[in-house]
Amino acid sequence: MFTSLTTGLILGISAGLAPGPLLTLVISETLQHNIGSGIRVALAPLITDLPIILVMLLIVNELSSMQPVLGLISLAGGCFVFYLGYQNILTKGVELDLQPKEARSLLKGVLANTLSPHPYLFWFSVGGPIMVKAMDSGIVAPLIFMFSFYTLLVGSKIVLAIAVGRSKQLLSGSLYLTMLRSLGLLLCVLALFLISDGFSLLGVW
Repeated sequence: MFTSLTTGLILGISAGLAPGPLLTLVISETLQHNIGSGIRVALAPLITDLPIILVMLLIVNELSSMQPVLGLISLAGGCFVFYLGYQNILTKGVELDLQPKEARSLLKGVLANTLSPHPYLFWFSVGGPIMVKAMDSGIVAPLIFMFSFYTLLVGSKIVLAIAVGRSKQLLSGSLYLTMLRSLGLLLCVLALFLISDGFSLLGVW
């Protein structure tokens, strides 16, 4: 249960603060319109992700009886998380397109998140296997993982929207970059555990 909580927290805040289409939209809507617009974009995963989670869990659960397949999925998930961590370590900040646009922030956020490959990749190769494994301990552990993940995924974007709305220099500041790079290192460590799980399922060790 503690593992589910800490894994959810690390993955959630890392995904929440990492540069990407949704974070860019959160910041650009905040700068173009107001903090409320940025917050509405940040809430988009709560609308879009449930169908993705259910479908990916069904697929991963069907494959869970085939340990070699689940091992390959875990290896792919570990590599994906390592890639995200590596991107965080090398990041130089967020690039924005601030051309005037109509404020339909929530719709933009929903479209950006639905059309991004990241939620599908994450829940198939990382989140799904973690939740299926957590289900061995009962229903509470996967729910804790999901709750902690989305609390920090959405919460960190909301906090960033508020901070950017009040201080537009934040994105180029050393604190934000240091946080991203530190989270990148944490992701790389977490990736090694996922890769280790993958090799265990494959019977390598």
